[in-house]
Amino acid sequence: MKIRYLMLHAYGMGGTIRTVVNQANAMAAAGHDVELVSLVRRRDTPQFSLDPKITITTLVDQRAGRQPDSIGRKAWRRVRGKLVPRGEFAADYFTERVEWAAMEYVSKLRDGVLVTTRPALNLISARRAPKNVIRVAQEHMNLSAYPETIRRQIARYYGRFAAITVLTRTNQLEYQRLLPKTPIVQIPNAVHKVEQERSKQVNPVVIAAGRLVPQKGFDFLVPAFAQVVAEHPEWRLRIFGTGPRKGQLTGLVEQYGLRDHVELPGRTDRLEKELTDSSVYALSSRFEGLPMVMIEAMTHGLPVVAFDCPTGPRDVLTDGVDGVLVRPRDVDALAAALKQVIADRELRVRMGKEAVKTSRAYAPELVMPMWEDLFSELLQGERVVDNFWSPR
Repeated sequence: MKIRYLMLHAYGMGGTIRTVVNQANAMAAAGHDVELVSLVRRRDTPQFSLDPKITITTLVDQRAGRQPDSIGRKAWRRVRGKLVPRGEFAADYFTERVEWAAMEYVSKLRDGVLVTTRPALNLISARRAPKNVIRVAQEHMNLSAYPETIRRQIARYYGRFAAITVLTRTNQLEYQRLLPKTPIVQIPNAVHKVEQERSKQVNPVVIAAGRLVPQKGFDFLVPAFAQVVAEHPEWRLRIFGTGPRKGQLTGLVEQYGLRDHVELPGRTDRLEKELTDSSVYALSSRFEGLPMVMIEAMTHGLPVVAFDCPTGPRDVLTDGVDGVLVRPRDVDALAAALKQVIADRELRVRMGKEAVKTSRAYAPELVMPMWEDLFSELLQGERVVDNFWSPR
């Protein structure tokens, strides 16, 4: 079958990009004709490995910088909302030139499966792709995390999709309430692989990873770790990632006197080794879709200490078994949970073993056939029924 994945930036880094590339690789390995379509391109080469059988197409090449739009960016921002609504987290990417390129591409398709991977692209597909194209919308974020401007457009146009895929049971219930006549299919993201080198629980290191943006809540994690250090001064916190809040986080590290205890090393291409060399994974997000780095940490036998934020952590973790869940945005509760697992190596080892067991439900060999089955059913005109998937 012909499968096209339309992404914002296939050459970039990030959890969504990695999971979509993993899907594309799996479909190509299964013998399907796969095209990865990058709306913009800002790097020479993709950051994640692609199966050589995959065709990669760029719609707007921005390696030489953004070209000026005919009506100017400020004016385009004022009129944006016809297809890309205000409040889209990646709205700044959608200049006039970029939005028109996306509309032109999808409108010329005539066959196959078109998978779009974020609200702006989903809405363009819903409103511009021909009906003889099988349109599938991927949602990597929970519905309640979107502003009202996005939710209104989702309610109005997502009913045109053959199916909407979501990551968790909580997401599924949200979308079913909003779109009762549209198939809402839960398919989790798959980890890269589940057989990983495991932590020996000997290094006094807490690890976290993600974009340095408000969503990830590292501004909660740093002051929580200040409480940890007061009782366990030998422990270190390493937060991997880049983003606009690095300056703010660096300031917090200085404010709490944690220069010798907290590191912000930036991006790494050896995250698997860093996870193996750590002993605890911390997730301090304000909200999530399905936190894949957290699940990858679990494949390395790391217990997780996480905010019970919407959504994701509770859909994966069992509190007290493979990790600890605490009240969202509660710095003191996060600190107390970290101190609990840090002080008890036997607890960390036991939780780490359970974390490995939990992570196996996200193995590629279990998840990827779900995508192939869904696409086959849609192409054959079969009625897709809302499913129920559980990792436990």
